[in-house]
Amino acid sequence: MADCGAPVVVTNAEQRFLAVDQLTEIGIAPRALLLEPVGRNTAPAVAAAALHVMRENPSAILIVQPSDHVIGDSAAFHAAVAEAVATARKGFLVTFGIPPTEPTSAYGYIEAGDAIAGNVFAVRRFVEKPTQEKARSFLARGGFYWNSGMFVFAARRFVEELGRLQPEMLDAVRAAVDKATPDLGFLRLDKAAFSASPADSIDYAVMERTDSGAMVRASMHWSDVGSWSALWEIGEKDKSGNVVRGDVALRDAVSCYVHAGGRHVSVLGAKDLVIVETDDAVLVAARDRAQEVKEVVEHMDRANRSEHVSHSRVHRPWGYYESVDAGSGFQVKRLMVKPGGKLSLQMHHKRAEHWVVVSGTARVTRGDDVFDLERNQSTYIPVGTRHRLENPGPGPLLIIEVQSGSYLGEDDIVRFEDSYNRDSTSR
Repeated sequence: MADCGAPVVVTNAEQRFLAVDQLTEIGIAPRALLLEPVGRNTAPAVAAAALHVMRENPSAILIVQPSDHVIGDSAAFHAAVAEAVATARKGFLVTFGIPPTEPTSAYGYIEAGDAIAGNVFAVRRFVEKPTQEKARSFLARGGFYWNSGMFVFAARRFVEELGRLQPEMLDAVRAAVDKATPDLGFLRLDKAAFSASPADSIDYAVMERTDSGAMVRASMHWSDVGSWSALWEIGEKDKSGNVVRGDVALRDAVSCYVHAGGRHVSVLGAKDLVIVETDDAVLVAARDRAQEVKEVVEHMDRANRSEHVSHSRVHRPWGYYESVDAGSGFQVKRLMVKPGGKLSLQMHHKRAEHWVVVSGTARVTRGDDVFDLERNQSTYIPVGTRHRLENPGPGPLLIIEVQSGSYLGEDDIVRFEDSYNRDSTSR
């Protein structure tokens, strides 16, 4: 929206470089990037943003939006926001209710109370995700809306209500913001203080308990993309109702969502399935049961598996690296270094590295030598040798790195110099 300021982004510290890459990709320069040292749910995250913004603008109005929602009608959304802002200026904490199009148990609901003005209503109550039967009764009765999880309120009003309802949380977050430290364009919230905050959602901590809640009826296409089946619902479908991403071949497939992350996927005679292929796992599920994926993840967690928490692509300030293959005494990675990006000047005690340039130009520091490598050229970095890789070119640099040695962990790094002021655990 034209009259909105730049966004304040709150993200986990582990996702910081991915967040920057995605913001750059869509041409957004954030007002601030706040890093959560630990997850404490949405209420502390919003509180941190509110306290940070209030330092520069005590009368600021916040529009709180999760990063994974899809809004299909921007004009309708802007109109709803305008009503919400006007209502927030009167001291209300405003949420958005989406008129339901079907009786689904995928969303929580809001029951609207008395009309305040236009499309604005008092909040009578919030309802947890209901059973399918209960959802059908809500639609039959009317006055119930999907809980969008988006909010508008004055930063000061939210902080006041949080202090009244959750004083321990506010004290902890205030201390985390007061003790925050700048780091490469990010603002790191103090870990000890933020960890002391209770973990709770903004709904539970404030919205369900405040006397100042209001709801704007927002008649627009909206999805919180809470499951793989939601991507099928919002995706562009072929004549058989399929949505595909990546290298996919279909034959007699109907109403499927198929995502091929890296390999070719063929689907024969399937109907109403979700098929997701990534480099570390494959999911096949009935489309109407895609919400149950969280139970699969919980099973993986109990089995001490790592696929759901450790991904093959790891983002760094200079670009990213991906695991390609690994075995006893060796590991193969693909590195992408952004134009102007450079890895730290470093050394490994227990591994050697071979670098092969796939595309772009690599500037290599190896011991006292500095030289450039072009496509199809390579070099060898012996154990114990100081080295650095950087990209002096105008386009991405792609490298295949083969590591060999007795230990290949990322903590085998002695850093001598780093453009990004990182500690010894990051490349």
